[in-house]
Amino acid sequence: MNGWEIIRGLGVTLGHFFDTYLEDIRWKGKRYRTKEGIEGRRNASVRGAFTIQYPEEKLPVWEEFRYLPFLVYDISAEGEREIRCTACGICSKVCPPQCIWITRKKDPETGRPITKPEVFAIDVDICMNCGFCAEFCPFDAIKMDHEYEIASRSRDGNIYQLEKLLKSKDYYHSIRPNNSSREEKEKLEKEAEKLKKSESTV
Repeated sequence: MNGWEIIRGLGVTLGHFFDTYLEDIRWKGKRYRTKEGIEGRRNASVRGAFTIQYPEEKLPVWEEFRYLPFLVYDISAEGEREIRCTACGICSKVCPPQCIWITRKKDPETGRPITKPEVFAIDVDICMNCGFCAEFCPFDAIKMDHEYEIASRSRDGNIYQLEKLLKSKDYYHSIRPNNSSREEKEKLEKEAEKLKKSESTV
C-alpha cells in the first residue's frame, strides 16, 4: 500500500468541500434555512454538504410520525371546550410502561363519578411513544403528537397535566390531515347509518 487509497479518500472529501460552494452559488444563497433547500439536500443525487443544520433547520416529519400523546377537544356552539375524553381508563390499561394516570370527576351534589377527567397526567420520561393509547381509545380522544423537542430543566416539567395535554381538533387536522379527514368521514357515515336504522324502526 503506497498511500494512493488515502489520497483518493481525501479527494472525495475535498470534492464535497468545493461542491458545497458551487451548490451555494447555484442555489443563489437559498440552499440553507429554506424548505426547498432542505428538500434538495434530502435528494439521493445531492452534491456537496447534505447535512441538516439542526436546530436552525429541521427535517419535516411525515404524517404518521408519532411522539407524545395529547388529548383532543372540540369547540361547542357556545365557544366552550368539550374534551372528548370520558376518563374510561382504557388508555391507562393498555399502556405498556403504565405512564398514564387518570382520575374521574365527581358530581359535587351526589358524589358519584361523571364521564370527565379531573386528573389526566402522562410521565413523558416513561412514555415509549408506542401509540397504543391512541389506537385503543374508543372516543378518538387521544392522539399522537409531532412535537419532539421537550427538553426541560426539571423532572417535574416532564409530567404533563391535563391542561398541557389539551389540543384542539383543528391542531390535530393540521398535523394529520389525511387521518383526520378519514375519521370525520367514517364518523359521518356511522351517524347516517344510525339515523337510517332509527327511521326504519319507526
